[in-house]
Amino acid sequence: MHKQLLAVGITAALAGCSLAPDYQRPDVETINAWTPAEQQAAVMPLGWEAVFNDAALQQLIKLGLDSNKDLQIALLNVDLYRKQYQIQRADLLPSLTLDGGGTRSATSAFSGDSSIASAYSVTAGMTSYELDLFGKVRNLKDEALETYLAQEQTRRSTQLTIIANIATAYLTWVADTEQLVLAQENLKIEDDNYRLVTLRYDQGIDSSMVQAQAQASYEDMLVTLSQYQRLVDQDRYALVLLLGTELPEGFTPDESLEDVKIATVGAGLPSTLLNQRPDILAAEHTLRAANANIGVARAALFPSISLTANAGTQSSELSGLFDSGSGAWSFAPSISLPIFNSGALRRNVEVAEIENKIAVKQYEQAVQSAFTDVSDALTALTGYASELENQNRALKSYQRYFDLADLRYQSGVDSMLTRLDAQGSLVSSQQASITARLALYQAQIDLYRALGGGWDQGLNKTGAGTLMEGHYSDQSGETRISNTDIHREQ
Repeated sequence: MHKQLLAVGITAALAGCSLAPDYQRPDVETINAWTPAEQQAAVMPLGWEAVFNDAALQQLIKLGLDSNKDLQIALLNVDLYRKQYQIQRADLLPSLTLDGGGTRSATSAFSGDSSIASAYSVTAGMTSYELDLFGKVRNLKDEALETYLAQEQTRRSTQLTIIANIATAYLTWVADTEQLVLAQENLKIEDDNYRLVTLRYDQGIDSSMVQAQAQASYEDMLVTLSQYQRLVDQDRYALVLLLGTELPEGFTPDESLEDVKIATVGAGLPSTLLNQRPDILAAEHTLRAANANIGVARAALFPSISLTANAGTQSSELSGLFDSGSGAWSFAPSISLPIFNSGALRRNVEVAEIENKIAVKQYEQAVQSAFTDVSDALTALTGYASELENQNRALKSYQRYFDLADLRYQSGVDSMLTRLDAQGSLVSSQQASITARLALYQAQIDLYRALGGGWDQGLNKTGAGTLMEGHYSDQSGETRISNTDIHREQ
């Protein structure tokens, strides 16, 4: 009889209903949307190696993904939530135990006689298994699963941010180093100018104003040199902090920004790609977890039925422990029905529903922020590309202006003041060109991050990466599971 009741109870638990609302992805009002170009090929994801295809930069990113402390903390958090999910999932099945024991005791009577009693037992049992009639345990499992998946997406977001930050720090270091080299070259020129003007002043050829102008230009370049020397040192320290370790021995950065290779992520991409952004995926998993929590709170309003059962053998002789007639069993179902605390339980349901509404708004906010990020990055990319093109044309003009001023000065047609003015304009234009190229690269990095990683229409000359949709690689190169790999039990 007890076996039949146990079978019926387990069947009822497996077929138990869920009180969680049916999940529906919220419809989000689109703001700051971009207009994608007509798709000409299948959209495929690019790994970061395909976007940041510069050898020196790749070396640093790989090092950072191995050593960065923020990413290591994120990985540990993922492992923590994975274990918590596994613990919660285990509650769906009965907990079985096997116990064995024996006692031997002696008693004495007033007559002086004594007796010795023995008892041996072996028992297999199921301890306090809750019948999931209203989906409480299953919703707790779903909540733990979605929380784990949200944490995994947070790890992806952390990794994406670290890759982008390392690229930004490296490019800034290269740009400031290029500015430092430019300042050193111009300081030598200013020093030669000052020496020449001083000689001509001593010979009565140039005026004291010309000499003062040449000295001022020399002192200004000394200030610029010290500024960029400080920035280069600070850039290196910031990069090492991001990496979480020292630079590789013998590491040689690119000499100029023009030498750095960064692929441009295609701009004509569908807005559905934003569904792959880790922050949006994390927000949706958080929303799913809040949805499941409503089911947990609602189930607490209903009776909770638990089963405790065991069966085994008992005997006063160890040799007769498994003989016929030594069997023993017990079956102890229990029921808990909320009565006087139902008001608090209803408030718990209301709290869970409010938390779900908050999660909906957070998801909507994440989607709208994603559209704004992409729109800003696309606008910046177009604007900085035009700015760099115009700046390069201006640089050619200033170079020609300086060459003519230098020729006229050498020929005695113009004074040194005109040459110094032309040289100062040329130096400013050279510095502006480096700054404009750095801004363009930063816009490319921002677009990579805004899209949740690199995406291509299949037309990029660098080729698509090896990653497939729904998967991604961690810092060790191992493909980690994503939400598409985990079967959700309905």
